[in-house]
Amino acid sequence: MQNLLIASAIIATLTGIVHSLLGERLIFRHLRESTLVPTRPAPPLQVRHIRILWATWHLASVLAWALAWLLWHVAQSPTGVISHRHFVGAVAAAFLGGAALVLIATRGRHPGWIALAASGVLSWLALSFG
Repeated sequence: MQNLLIASAIIATLTGIVHSLLGERLIFRHLRESTLVPTRPAPPLQVRHIRILWATWHLASVLAWALAWLLWHVAQSPTGVISHRHFVGAVAAAFLGGAALVLIATRGRHPGWIALAASGVLSWLALSFG
């Protein structure tokens, strides 16, 4: 079973990498003007729509990496059980990564970053105090 989980974790990691790279190459590079976040409209979408799509696109990769990390740790465990610390740490990292993407992409205009950041910070604090 561990080998299957390790293979799954590797595939999820690679899928996240390929997903982000191909998205950048095939979709977002045409909408970018020497900036990290795309800033050109793509009618009928306005720039603000493109910016949140960019963040959401990469959020899928961040979530894939968090899940891959969890699978990897389950595979490394002799009992197949992941620790509370590893689980909450992966969740916190995914939320905080997502918050950063949405904050940067929308320049703070989309309120989703606040909820993602709050969940991430609270999860991280639970690790520190729990």
